[in-house]
Amino acid sequence: MIHEVDEVLKGLLSGGALAGSGIDVALDAPTRDWAARRNAPTINAYLYDIREDVNRRQRGHVPVHDDRDVIVRRRQPPRWFRLSYLVTAWTKQPQDEHRLLSAVLATLIPRELLPPSELPGSLAALGLTIPVSVAGIQTESRSLAEIWSALGGELKPSLDLVITAPFPAYPEYDAGPPVTEGAAVRVRSLDGTPPGAEERGHGPRQVATAREAREAARHARGRGRNPAT
Repeated sequence: MIHEVDEVLKGLLSGGALAGSGIDVALDAPTRDWAARRNAPTINAYLYDIREDVNRRQRGHVPVHDDRDVIVRRRQPPRWFRLSYLVTAWTKQPQDEHRLLSAVLATLIPRELLPPSELPGSLAALGLTIPVSVAGIQTESRSLAEIWSALGGELKPSLDLVITAPFPAYPEYDAGPPVTEGAAVRVRSLDGTPPGAEERGHGPRQVATAREAREAARHARGRGRNPAT
């Protein structure tokens, strides 16, 4: 799932306002050594945090349909994970980096939701829309300054990009065959007469009639056991 989100992100950053620019898109850790090896303008998206979005966790099961729209399998709902990327621009001049970051913003701001038709592999198979958030309020426990310190580099203008993606839950299990016949209630006399079964449709009126018959038979047996009544 994570590698598919990487693929989607690289496609987004290579298109939009940056389409045809020839700007490299990388997913590397922007360490000091990596920065020293850069010899061309680059947009880098470093995945620095992965954690579950527990507010999206669901219970129960999800039906899986076949081509005839018949439920053939069931599975648990997917678990959603927040993938946080540190997006930076790398050129020789700060002004050029700022222009690239502006182009990234112009590309990502309109793409708040990614439909299944634009997703690859297992992400598309789930049929779910993926939310994208850029330059929002940072909710992770670590600050960007701490991230840069851990990378051994100097603090640099960056965009915090969060893609919340579903992760398929396993296992799946087969569903029972579709119901093709209506339910029925079998009513049998309880007053001692020969057992004669009668089948009736499982509707509210038939159920009430069966209940009344059972109550009447119970009262009749009670009167027969008590001579004083």
